[in-house]
Amino acid sequence: MTLTATKFTPEVMLSAPRRSPAVPNSAGTLALYTVSTYSFENHKKTSQIRAFDIASGNSVLLVEDLRASEPVWLGDDEFLHLESGDNGATKLVVRSAVAHEVASVKAPISNVKVKTLPNGTIAFACSALATPAGQLHNPETEEKPLSSAKIYSSLFVRHWDTWSTENRSSIFYGALEHHDGKYSLRDNALVNALARTGLSSPVAPFGGTGDFDIGPAGLVFVAKCPELDPAMYTKTDLYFIPLKTFTESRLPPPQLVKTPGLEGYSNNPVFSHCGRKVAFTRMRSNQYESDKTRLLLVPDINNPGETTEFYATDDGQGGWDSRPDAIIWGPDDTNLYVTAEHHARTLIWSLPSDPSKAASALPTPLQTPDGSVVDFHVLTPTSPTTLFVTTTSLIDNSCYSTTTPGHPSPPTILSSATKHGRAMGLTRSAISTLSFRGAGGAYTCHALVMRPSHFDPARKYPLAFLIHGGPQGAWADAWSTRWNPAVLAEQGYVVVAPNPTGSTGYGMALEDGIRGEWGGRPYNDLVNCWEAIEEELDYVDTARAVALGASYGGYMINWIQGHPLGRNFKALVCHDGVFSTLNQWCTEELFFPIHDFEGTLMENRAAYEKWDPAKFVSEWATPQLIIHSELDYRLPITEGLAAFNVLQAKKVPSKLLMFPDENHWVLKPENSLVWHREVLGWINKYAGIENESGVAGQVQGLRLD
Repeated sequence: MTLTATKFTPEVMLSAPRRSPAVPNSAGTLALYTVSTYSFENHKKTSQIRAFDIASGNSVLLVEDLRASEPVWLGDDEFLHLESGDNGATKLVVRSAVAHEVASVKAPISNVKVKTLPNGTIAFACSALATPAGQLHNPETEEKPLSSAKIYSSLFVRHWDTWSTENRSSIFYGALEHHDGKYSLRDNALVNALARTGLSSPVAPFGGTGDFDIGPAGLVFVAKCPELDPAMYTKTDLYFIPLKTFTESRLPPPQLVKTPGLEGYSNNPVFSHCGRKVAFTRMRSNQYESDKTRLLLVPDINNPGETTEFYATDDGQGGWDSRPDAIIWGPDDTNLYVTAEHHARTLIWSLPSDPSKAASALPTPLQTPDGSVVDFHVLTPTSPTTLFVTTTSLIDNSCYSTTTPGHPSPPTILSSATKHGRAMGLTRSAISTLSFRGAGGAYTCHALVMRPSHFDPARKYPLAFLIHGGPQGAWADAWSTRWNPAVLAEQGYVVVAPNPTGSTGYGMALEDGIRGEWGGRPYNDLVNCWEAIEEELDYVDTARAVALGASYGGYMINWIQGHPLGRNFKALVCHDGVFSTLNQWCTEELFFPIHDFEGTLMENRAAYEKWDPAKFVSEWATPQLIIHSELDYRLPITEGLAAFNVLQAKKVPSKLLMFPDENHWVLKPENSLVWHREVLGWINKYAGIENESGVAGQVQGLRLD
C-alpha cells in the first residue's frame, strides 16, 4: 500500500486511513488503536485493530473485521473488544495469542470500560439502550408495531437525527473472571445500574465513555436532571453508586454529588488511582450549553456532598479563563492533567490535584506537537511521568507522541501522517495567522491562514473565506474530513478562517459576547477581517473571493447575503444554515435559542426579529449553493428550502444539494465525495478556477501503521 497521489484532493482525504487515538498498556510498551479506510474503487470500508509498538514505532495487525470495535486492555498483552453478531447481539471477545468468546449480549452495546479490582476481578461497564422496565433493548428483535404513528405529550420529540422513543441509554455492569486461562462474564449477565432510577446515561446524543467512570469504590456517571425539561435546560448532575464487586444485583439509590452554585452540564468524571477521589467538570448556567467549565474535586466519593472548585473566585467567574475538558490523574494522584483550548489549539495543562495548592498559580501548558490534542494517557507510572499523546493538525490527520511534563525537551514524535502530507506538499510553511481588530476596536481577533502547496508570493490567489459554526466554536489547528482548509487551498485558494466574537479558546468575554448579537459583533468582526486581508495579504485577490459556512456559519452566509459584505463575494455556500431566526423554535434543544436570544420567543420576540436574515431577502443577490439534509433536526430542512426558494424566485443563480440520509453533518463517504465535488465545482466556477475536484493521480492507498 503506497501513496501515488500527487495532489491533495477530496478523494485522497476521504480514502486516507482514519486512525483512532491509541491507548497504551500498563507496561507502556504497546498501544491499541483502530484504523478504518474507505475505497472509492470497490465502495467498501475496511476496519482493523492494531497494536503500536512504542519503542520501535512499528505496528502489528491484530484483528481485521468490520464487526470488531472498541478494543480495551485487560493486561499487558490481552485485550477485549466488541464484535457485532447476528440479530443485533454483541459478543465480548478476549484476544492474546488465542481468541475466545467471553459472553454474548443479546443487544447492541458500546462505550466499554474495564478496571481491575483489588481482588483481581475485572470490573466491566458499557452503555446500551434499556426498555422502560430496565431490560436491554434490541431493535433487531423487538416486535414491530402495526402503525408508524408517534404520539408525544412532552418536549424532546426528536433529538439530533432520531425521533424519541420510550427506550433510554443506560449503564450496564458486570465482572470478568479469569479461570483456566480464560475469561468469563460472571453469571453471563449484565446488570442495569440505572434501572428504576429515572436517570439516563450517557447523555444523548453525543455522550460516551466520558460520561461515566468505574473504580474500586463503584460507578460515577452524569445524567440529565429528571426534574427539569431536558429540551429547556442543560443541567446534568453527577451521581455515585457504590459497588464493591460489580456482581451486586441490588443497588442503593444513586447518590447526588452536590455542587452549590453550579447547575449546568457536568462532564468527564474520573476516579483517582487510589479510587477515593473524583475529578470532573461542571458549568454554572443551566441554559447555556457553551458556558465556562469549572474543574471540581470530590475529595472522598463516599461523602459526595463535599466538593471543591479549582480556581474559584468570590465573583463566581473563576480565576482561570479557560474551559477544561478531558482529565487524567498523574501516577501518584498528586497532579491533574487536563485539556483546554487556547488560540486555535487544544493543549494539555498541568496543575496540582489539591485545589488549595493549585490556587497559588494557574495551570501551565505542556509541550505537544503542532496542532491539537485529541487524547492522552499516562504512559508509565515511573518518575518522571511520561504522557502518550494523540494529536492532529491542519496537515496531519494522526500523530502519536510522548511528552514529559516539566521537562524542557520537546515532545518525541513516534508516528505521524505528516510524511504522507509532505508527498503532496502539505507543510507547516503553508500555515500562518492573521490578527485583526474586533468590532469597535475593543479587542483583537485572530484567523488561520492556509496557502496552496504551490504558493508563489508573486502571484495573487482567490480567497476562500470560511465562517465557523457553533456559534460558540472555533477554527482550530486540527484535522477534519468535513471542513478541511487544505482541500480548498489545494484547489488554488488562500483560505482565511477567522475566529470572531463567539469563538472559543480566546477567553470567555469573546465567547459570551455573541449573546444577543448574532448579526452584530460577529458580522462586524468579519468585516474587519476582510479589511485586514485587503491591507495585509497582498497575495490575495479579493475580487475573486468566495465565502462558505455551516450551521451558525450558514446563518452568517444568509445574513451577509442581505448586507454589504455579501456583495464582496463572487459566490456563497450555505450548509445547514438558518433562514429565519423566528424558526429557531423548530429545533430540539430549546435551551440554545433561549440563551443566545436572551429569552423565549414569547418573552423576547424582538431579539429574534432583530437578527433575522429573512428580513433582508430583498437584498439577496450573490450566487449561492444551499446544502441541507433531511435528518438534520437541529436545523430542519425547511430552512434550506426557504433560502433556495427565495433565491430562485429572485432569479439569483442558485443550487440545492439535499441528502435524505444525513444529519447536521455529512458523514457517509460517498455522500461526502458528492458534497466536496458540488462545493468545489460551485466556488471554482465563480472564482475562475478550473474545476480540479477530481483525483490527481491514482490513489492505491495510504499506509498509516
